[in-house]
Amino acid sequence: MADDAFEDMRVDYGDAPLRRADLPDEPLSLLQRWLDEAAAAEVREPNGMAVATCGADGQPQCRVVLLKKLDGRGLSFFTNRDSDKGQQLRQNARAAATFWWVAPRARQVRVTGTVVEADAADSDRYFHSRPRRAQICSAASPQSRVVADRAELERLVDAFEAGVGEGEVPRPPHWGGYVLQPEVIEFWQGRTARLHDRFRFTRDGGAWRLERLAP
Repeated sequence: MADDAFEDMRVDYGDAPLRRADLPDEPLSLLQRWLDEAAAAEVREPNGMAVATCGADGQPQCRVVLLKKLDGRGLSFFTNRDSDKGQQLRQNARAAATFWWVAPRARQVRVTGTVVEADAADSDRYFHSRPRRAQICSAASPQSRVVADRAELERLVDAFEAGVGEGEVPRPPHWGGYVLQPEVIEFWQGRTARLHDRFRFTRDGGAWRLERLAP
């Protein structure tokens, strides 16, 4: 690839402003509105967020997961708790998440905070809302572990499915949700000439402190 190939990918973000006067007193309602606007613009999986965790060894890892619930507690996602991220969260219950949408306007949201396990009822509800095949595959897969080949994965799934039969797929005890409880949320609005608008909400007791950041 040519040295200037990445420079050729440069995009002009336009000049839609993000004004302090237009921001709410708390950030979660704004995050919900930006998610809704991305969905209305037909962004594919606008709830996709990159989640970074870090275990006892100090090595960060990042992957994309899907936000499945946003409420007063925080941002909920679901996974195998024996996965790499699950093990890291047991060692260090802190995480960061990033959303990025090019449409309808170039926007980024960064969230950092503590992570707690979701209630069993929430985990059950989401697990059983998934297509049956997805339930079986997620229950059977030893997520993040080394497997010999695709055939081994398929054997694990077939064996699990045979054991379940036609009955309800049980949610494995090691599969469930996490809630990222935000302490800091930053909203980034792309603007012309990289003079972007950035605002940071920081939890301060029972309220939120709002500050503008330089781009």
